Amino acid sequence: MKAWSFTTDVYPLRARRQAWREAMVRLRLPVEAAPEDDGASASVSSLVSPMGMEFSVVRAGAQTISGRNPDQPAAIWVAALLDGAAVLNDGQAEAVVEPGDIVFGPTGMAASLTFRTRFKLLFINVPRVALDHRLVAPKSLRIGHLPSAVGVNHVFSGLLGALAETLEDLDDDQLRPVEMAVTEFLASSLSAGAQMQPRGPAATREAHLHRVRQTIETLLAEPDLTLGRLAEIEGVSPRYLQKLFTAAGESFTHYIRWRRLERCRLDLISPRYADSSISSICFRWGFNGSAHFSRAFRAQFGVSPREYRRAGG
Repeated sequence: MKAWSFTTDVYPLRARRQAWREAMVRLRLPVEAAPEDDGASASVSSLVSPMGMEFSVVRAGAQTISGRNPDQPAAIWVAALLDGAAVLNDGQAEAVVEPGDIVFGPTGMAASLTFRTRFKLLFINVPRVALDHRLVAPKSLRIGHLPSAVGVNHVFSGLLGALAETLEDLDDDQLRPVEMAVTEFLASSLSAGAQMQPRGPAATREAHLHRVRQTIETLLAEPDLTLGRLAEIEGVSPRYLQKLFTAAGESFTHYIRWRRLERCRLDLISPRYADSSISSICFRWGFNGSAHFSRAFRAQFGVSPREYRRAGG
């Protein structure tokens, strides 16, 4: 886990604004208008999880974060406003963001978040590779706003608030369930947004495929997870399921193997499983033999499981 922190308190007053801009560049957040009060304190506490998610708690004065950052890798950003007041502009309309609300969007899309007061924000950067396979239509993502008072948003907002309070005390193993929760919530929220768009046969199939992928995530550890078993659980025919995957440009078998390999890859570099053998890890995620697993792992990642573990990822 990589961590870093920053505070303007260690800089002379005249240098604080520029130092803050540089800190925001490190977060890959373009600052349009920096805090006007150079004497006010501003800080960042940030860490990167094993999956590559960056979690940052930002405290600062009134300012505007706006525009596109051409140096930003493909990702989905999530911002949970913990304290203060803000306005989100997605290029088409403005929305008031209140404490507890969550906003999100894909990198590379112009938007602005204007903070009217001092604020505290949890900013999360989620690599697209960790999420795209779970999305119904990853190429059509837009800026989103989730009011905290609505349904499950309230639950997730509470989780992110608690995460912000304890972020500096978490280790890799404690962050792992947080990674999964963020991924699941984003997948559900983004897919729900896609389902609000005009529907048709293709959109219906995509929504069903998303639901099937969610079911698969809960069953990956079962070595006998077959197309027939999944079809039985979903109440559809195996032929229909195969067509869903084919329409998405993949096969059921390839998808299952890829998701199992991803779970194994993360366990191989987790301190929690440092004493577990490679064989026990591959069996944990549904592989029937270590030799087959090693071949599949090398084909996917270009190195053997042992080499990957030794290099720490």
